[in-house]
Amino acid sequence: MNKYCQNFRKSAELVGAICGGLLISLPVIPQAALAQQPTSKVNPCPSIFYEEPHNNRVVVPQGCPPNALTQRLAAQGLLPVSPTTSTPSQPGLGVGGEIPQTGTPTALNPCPRVFYEDPFNSRSLVPQGCPPNAFTQQQQVRETSPTQAVPVSPQTPTTQPNQTVPVSPRTPRNRPTQAVPVSPQTPTTQPLVAPQQPPVTTIALADGRVNVRLVNDTMAKVTYQVIGDTAPRSLQGRSDVMLKSLSTPITITFQREDGGFLLVTPQPSSQAGMLEVRFNETGDASEGRSAMRIQRNGSVFLN
Repeated sequence: MNKYCQNFRKSAELVGAICGGLLISLPVIPQAALAQQPTSKVNPCPSIFYEEPHNNRVVVPQGCPPNALTQRLAAQGLLPVSPTTSTPSQPGLGVGGEIPQTGTPTALNPCPRVFYEDPFNSRSLVPQGCPPNAFTQQQQVRETSPTQAVPVSPQTPTTQPNQTVPVSPRTPRNRPTQAVPVSPQTPTTQPLVAPQQPPVTTIALADGRVNVRLVNDTMAKVTYQVIGDTAPRSLQGRSDVMLKSLSTPITITFQREDGGFLLVTPQPSSQAGMLEVRFNETGDASEGRSAMRIQRNGSVFLN
């Protein structure tokens, strides 16, 4: 009996030692297993970047495949470096598409291709320093056009604005109000009145000058002009006007505003340097006159 009890005690001690060793080793096994497991990495290109609404709103980080927004910005030239290619000097973009504050920020393309594609190609000016697009070229042409105009010499006879050609009363549509005023300080070429032989009359001049009194005996207005001295003026019907101290040679044009013909009668005065010219109506075109010329010798011619 004692021998049996001793054997049982030894067996119990052995079982206790084995169980105690197992209990001590249990916490060590999970820790060793955890130490041997590899550390998991964070996915730098999560699938959320390729799902709506991020697919069309957020730029993917550097090194990730481009989503819809990244591809569109790259096609427009707004991303200078392809988002699938990262360089040591360029920091990656954040999750929200913003550039981190650390490191050197990436400079945007000053001349994006969007300026050279419609509708911006024909509507928007490119930034200064960029190659001109179609709209910029049009604006440059408009700005330089006025400076490319070739000035016309005022000596060209066909472009002199100060010359007034006497209008024949036989052309009713050419009204005397269309005549261009002539500045007294601007020398002009006086229209010649064809001399007739003999002159209609001759007057005595006063130091080469003459006073001409125009008398309108008609009921219509008469437009007259001293070429090189006065602008076209109107003389009412049944009225008169005195033109003083005109230097000869001188040419005076006149025309009825209603388009009728004028019978012109110069009447010299006994006073030196005085000439009276009367206007009357006539229905005979051969008697109509539109200009009078006084020469330096006092000869008076009508045309």
